[in-house]
Amino acid sequence: MTLRQLVLLLTVCLVLFGLIMIGSSSVVDASRDFGDKWYYLKLQSFWVFLGLIGFFIAGRFPHRRLENLATPFFLITIVFLVAVLIPHFGIKLLGARRWLNLGLVSFQPSEVTKLTFALYLSALLTKPVKFLHFLASLGLVGGLIVLEPDLGTTLIVGGMAMAIFFTSQGKLKHLLFLLALSALSIGLLIFISPYRLARFRTFLNYSHDPLGSSYQVRQALLAVGSGGLTGVGLGQSRQKYQFLPEVTTDSIFAIVAEELGLFGAASVILAFLLLTMTGLNIAKSAAHKFSSNLAVGITSVVSLQALINISSNIALLPFTGIPLPFISYGGTSLVVLMIGMGILFNIANA
Repeated sequence: MTLRQLVLLLTVCLVLFGLIMIGSSSVVDASRDFGDKWYYLKLQSFWVFLGLIGFFIAGRFPHRRLENLATPFFLITIVFLVAVLIPHFGIKLLGARRWLNLGLVSFQPSEVTKLTFALYLSALLTKPVKFLHFLASLGLVGGLIVLEPDLGTTLIVGGMAMAIFFTSQGKLKHLLFLLALSALSIGLLIFISPYRLARFRTFLNYSHDPLGSSYQVRQALLAVGSGGLTGVGLGQSRQKYQFLPEVTTDSIFAIVAEELGLFGAASVILAFLLLTMTGLNIAKSAAHKFSSNLAVGITSVVSLQALINISSNIALLPFTGIPLPFISYGGTSLVVLMIGMGILFNIANA
């Protein structure tokens, strides 16, 4: 099987599996909130349809032309990231401004940033560039996303940027400086934010605030633990009955583990590992530096997002609001990721 066939197969399998799990995990919440137990499944199916269109357009569009479009896309994204912080334009939900209201449509600029910033850095790092230029770009994007606030997405964008920088033969001393600066920034952001500090304390001690900050991770661990080897059966989750919060988004991996057991959860992890290896092999065999950089950027976004989501559900990392790629409910994330996979498919064919 060729690399491009693997990209297509893994994308389709993960997306279809996501529809199955959203249909299973959402029935309780959808019935309670909308009177239609298939509400989330129907809406996600629409986003899958749009994502497939995006995949095939990106798969046929000459990806080298994206190098010339990278800067305009990046500047538009910066405008969106600023606009989301402005009342009336930015939609405030649960204390955060992550959605941009454009009248007929609403979307998350930070999700779009994952792809447009990867495009920009891939083009920027095709030639020698001053480290301060790279650092300023990363600081601008990361700072705007932190202001939403959305530390989880900031970590993904920052990790993606460092992956492209490293594979573009960036200097080791600069990479070490980025890692140290990132660690200091994350520590500062945790300790100046009460809710982040509470989550960090929960990570260190799960008996801390069992009905508050540690509630979600404790319920997720109950779901994962009760799944055993083979699970309780598809559609038979007990934790989705309003015990585990965010069962269609942040916590969907816990439902996978509960219903399909260790075998099901391990299969999901294996699929992401295989997708990561495929993406890196595409980057290695790409004929042009821009194409190689972009393959690394897209692959690292998917890999880091999956790593953070799965790790937080099994208590290896503090719980963050990061969806599981292709599987969690969410339109903007799914469509952007499928466009990214279309570009990766395209690069593999070059």
